[in-house]
Amino acid sequence: MTYLLKRKLLHLFFPTRCPVCGGYIGAMERFCGECAKKLTRYEDSFSIEGAESFTAAFVYDDKVKSAVFLLKDGICGNAGYALGGELADRLNAEGIVKDIDVIVPAPMHRRDVRRRGFNQSAIIAKELGRILNIPTDNKSVTKTRHTHTQKGLGKVGRAVNLRSAFAASDDLRGKRVLLVDDICTTGSTLREITAAIKKAGAASVRCACCCKTNSHKN
Repeated sequence: MTYLLKRKLLHLFFPTRCPVCGGYIGAMERFCGECAKKLTRYEDSFSIEGAESFTAAFVYDDKVKSAVFLLKDGICGNAGYALGGELADRLNAEGIVKDIDVIVPAPMHRRDVRRRGFNQSAIIAKELGRILNIPTDNKSVTKTRHTHTQKGLGKVGRAVNLRSAFAASDDLRGKRVLLVDDICTTGSTLREITAAIKKAGAASVRCACCCKTNSHKN
């Protein structure tokens, strides 16, 4: 059964909703028309140490926050489809897709995965892989140490909290990796994971997130 058919059948029993306002939309739509107009596209520039590029679809603000919360809570099936689709469009527009061999989601510690039941970055990575026709790898990068939540920590505190918390296997050796996360604030998480992937021998790392906070919040 094709993905398109699956969505249309699911839509018959569980009508698709806009992940921002909750209104009913078409089976293959991402957002309703009104919410799509209000979302703020990310147009700023940002860099991650060690990475060849950084891409984000939206500015993380109150206009998109509800969609991100639904993705994190795992209660809205359209959030991953909508946010992942928008990020895929952005990567295509920037011409980055041709430089990617594999998509890797930012990992969560196994304790957090057990508590939440899923990794929202893996949901985004899966959607990107489907749209871009690029394989995903959920096993080669792991979070080896449980850390405190990043929320509320400053730039220095975030960096210290995540130091040496990630490891990558040599399965990524020689590969051009797209590292995916849901939100980027200071870039500490992406920087630490990028370092681990490069240490494992990857040819290159590019970073992508659904949302990036405003620069003045870094």
